[in-house]
Amino acid sequence: MNLKYSALIAAIATASASAFTAPSAFYRNTALKGLADDDIVSQIKRATDYQPGAAQTPFAERFRDTKGAKVRTVGEAFAEFTDILGQPINALYKNMMSDIVGITHLTVVNARFVRDPIWSLGMITALDLLLKNYPEPGAAQKITSALFECCDLNEEELRAEAASLKSWAAGKSREQFSAALRGEGDGPIVPAALAAKADEYWMYSRFFGIGLLALMEECGIEMNADDTYPVMEEFMTTSLGKSHYTACTDSDMYFRIKQKLDLMETMMKEIEIREKKRMAQRLEDKAEAAIRKAERDAQMVEVEKQEEQEKLQKQES
Repeated sequence: MNLKYSALIAAIATASASAFTAPSAFYRNTALKGLADDDIVSQIKRATDYQPGAAQTPFAERFRDTKGAKVRTVGEAFAEFTDILGQPINALYKNMMSDIVGITHLTVVNARFVRDPIWSLGMITALDLLLKNYPEPGAAQKITSALFECCDLNEEELRAEAASLKSWAAGKSREQFSAALRGEGDGPIVPAALAAKADEYWMYSRFFGIGLLALMEECGIEMNADDTYPVMEEFMTTSLGKSHYTACTDSDMYFRIKQKLDLMETMMKEIEIREKKRMAQRLEDKAEAAIRKAERDAQMVEVEKQEEQEKLQKQES
């Protein structure tokens, strides 16, 4: 039965990783933007004149104090993750976890990144979804804890933020969420929303979008790509004042992988039910065989008694 489970997990493991961790074309294109706009002399001059942290722009002024800061590589982060975990990752999950560690590390070391309750809720929601069918009992929690530790995230604080936000969100309406994202009223969303609206360089990351999806589920919105798209636009653009396009793309990915995982879970349950039926049938067959054997043994005993009586009668006669 384990082999059957593993085969099902293998069918979605690659998609699971790409759903939450694959780098988008935006970043690749951004890295190359401008290189083909100038002639080679201008490109060389720009490269030779470059001095880290010396640009006279508002962005450079704000983050100039990060100049020279040592940032670990993704490889170093994953090596620490492996050391903390202290046990091998299931082969079907290894690529997925490598990508999650990498993207989480690159997110939190970005000078623009600020953790908030929505991001924390999205992080917990995504990990729970991806690791809920991990084969080895108890290993999913160890993997999650190792991920947080290697990325310098306090797991207790992060889980407390997520739980507090989910508790506050219970029973709230879509309009109340929109108001909170506009910075109105109170609740754990309001301070984060006000800070984001005031920050020209506020950084969106994928787990923030997943956190918004988790809030939508709390207020009873039908959880599919078509129904959540206008709500995501309302939350991100109308209320928060940020672009909603990347968040909507991330939500589409979320629903695609969730559908695959739900299908896999359904198939696993069907296999488990079939296995239980087969086991029950085997036990029933064994029980019937034992009953038939007991009946035969009883009949043999009765026959032996009759034979013994017949012998005695012959001897007496």
